[in-house]
Amino acid sequence: MSSQATSPKPETEIHYASRGSSYFDVLLAVFCVVLVVSNIAATKGTQFFSGDVSLGPVQIIPVFSDGGAVLFPLAYIIGDVISEVYGLKAARRAIFVGFGTAIMAFVTFLIVIQLPSAEFYDNQDAFESVVWSGVQIVAASLIAYVVGQFLNSYVLVKMKARSAEPGLWRRLAGSTGVGEAADTFIFCAIAATAIGIEKPGDFVNYFVVGFLFKCAVELLVMPLTMLVIRVLKDREETYWAPSVP
Repeated sequence: MSSQATSPKPETEIHYASRGSSYFDVLLAVFCVVLVVSNIAATKGTQFFSGDVSLGPVQIIPVFSDGGAVLFPLAYIIGDVISEVYGLKAARRAIFVGFGTAIMAFVTFLIVIQLPSAEFYDNQDAFESVVWSGVQIVAASLIAYVVGQFLNSYVLVKMKARSAEPGLWRRLAGSTGVGEAADTFIFCAIAATAIGIEKPGDFVNYFVVGFLFKCAVELLVMPLTMLVIRVLKDREETYWAPSVP
């Protein structure tokens, strides 16, 4: 029988589980896939609503974004789960492994460009266009990702050091706000011209929409995030043991 079933859960103490478990491995694998797929999807600029509505120098409509917004918020949700359950060291490992997989994917695409095309393959120019536009996107994504994820994990862990187990929703919301703000601004500042955004008003639109969308997604799924965290804490036998340094 697991230890949490026979002893009380001291919620005034700070606890983390050992990362040597199959649960952590699954989270890490999904985390890496989300990052790689988001980098590819982000090469497509997206636009919603027609018309021309401005508030001063800021273009409000149409709304600009990119394909990476579809999946990338999940990276922060998984980052929150890892940071809360396994701690800052585990979060750093996930960030560095994700960074490595994104680099590996992009280098693979560059090598594939140089391979001779088959006679029936007519998409070489399109493939090169996506990959080379992805240079700027990948650079933007990786720099923003590292800064944003570290801030997200650092803020969450520091908040947990003050409150221990109570206040999970505050940790999730606070760390998300800080991490996503830094991530979105850095990414937009570097990647905007790669998807055709050049006007200052359009840039503000791009940044604000991206930030609000990502935060909204994370807030909407926060009940599910908290449920996953509670389940992991109960199933990870090392979590309620004496705190892992």
